[in-house]
Amino acid sequence: MTQQGVRWTADQVLALAPDAASREAAGRLATAGPWSEVGSTDGGTVWGVCRGGGGGPYRTVVDVADASGPACTCGCPSLRYPCKHALGLLLLWAGGDGAVPEGEPPAWAERWVTGRREDAEAAAGTETAETGAAGAEAAGAEAAGAAGDPSGSVSRARDPVAARRRAERRAERITAGATELEQRLADLLRGGLAEAEQTGYAWWEETAARMVDAQAPGLASRVRELGSTASSGPDWPVRLLEECALLHLLDQGWLRRDRLPQDLAATVRTRVGLSATADGPAVRDQWLILAQYDSVDARLTTRRVWLYGTETGRTALLLSYGAAGRAPELTLPVGLSLDAELSTYPGGGRRRAALGKRFAPPAPVEIRPKGVTPSQALARYGRALRDDPWLESVPVTLEQVVPVPDGDSWQLADASGETALPLTPAFGNRAGLWRLVALSGGVPVQVFGECGHRGFTPLTAWPAGPGQAVSLN
Repeated sequence: MTQQGVRWTADQVLALAPDAASREAAGRLATAGPWSEVGSTDGGTVWGVCRGGGGGPYRTVVDVADASGPACTCGCPSLRYPCKHALGLLLLWAGGDGAVPEGEPPAWAERWVTGRREDAEAAAGTETAETGAAGAEAAGAEAAGAAGDPSGSVSRARDPVAARRRAERRAERITAGATELEQRLADLLRGGLAEAEQTGYAWWEETAARMVDAQAPGLASRVRELGSTASSGPDWPVRLLEECALLHLLDQGWLRRDRLPQDLAATVRTRVGLSATADGPAVRDQWLILAQYDSVDARLTTRRVWLYGTETGRTALLLSYGAAGRAPELTLPVGLSLDAELSTYPGGGRRRAALGKRFAPPAPVEIRPKGVTPSQALARYGRALRDDPWLESVPVTLEQVVPVPDGDSWQLADASGETALPLTPAFGNRAGLWRLVALSGGVPVQVFGECGHRGFTPLTAWPAGPGQAVSLN
């Protein structure tokens, strides 16, 4: 690692786990009993052989020192990444009690680490060469056009023209889908929300399928959410009406996108499901890794990683995806910092970013993000809604707050007790709540999370005094 000999904490290791089951299994493997041939280098390579119950032993290697991010390999057949063996080995190493001594890696571990780093260097070289070749090709075509040779300019123009036509055809299909969706929403409201309870989920699924046919996956996703809202508990008609209004607003935003401000129009395009590229300028910073968590549905696993620029003060979101049943490969341990470049995507707020060049592996840092009060957090969410009315939440760090019970739920109150934010109901049913309560012990702590109309979801916390970040996922 950048700071030689510095080991991760157990919380930073567990932040890499793709799910709760992996964390539990890793905890059972974090003892010396199942392991043999373990070792590590001060450069950040850890290896060992785990006695497996289903066909082991499994050779496991973890590389935490590569600038492209922590990575691992294991002989087990698990589809999870990292697998429980890699996590258990890292927990054993993080204990720092001599169970994983320093030494020279065996040939099988050395081969994997060397091969991986050589592949990363080759990929970086290929990317540089392709960029240079693209620039040379563009310059050559420009020179050919200037010399009276039309072949260069024609070849350059053909692909952009075709791409523009494809984009226009897709926009037409989305417009037709949005128009149809407006009529369906009008019919629903004209008949009364009581009918939504009787029609069942099939009507919503059929409507979502129509939006998929219209190449508007964002609209399809929102329609499916509407279907799950109907008859979903107390006050469901109110929530369904609110979501219908937001969907109507998105439809109208698309149909009138030419009249919108540039950033808001970009937000609308993203919300209906059009992809975009990270066109913002690359910003280099020491990015503090605030939180990492996954959300899973039947088709996709989405990983969200929140970063905080220690010099710029900006908060950025990285998104990565994995097919159903497989975790995304991007893993960044919470509490460390990453020297890297980020480029933002278009849209209101420009929170989402793409990870660019990395200059060093993740390393420990003492800096914490700047915090605000609960009332300031609510005001920040309100301002963000002007740029993106469909925004569920904003990233916020709360300063000097205490978790306190509020009837059957919990809230985070500021040190004075004058203002508080309710915790989202889903978080109140998770083990993270009790980790937060135990960390606080009635003393104000610093908490990072997502603040929205459903409340505040804590993701990471820091103790009142010196101490490492604690993941609450």
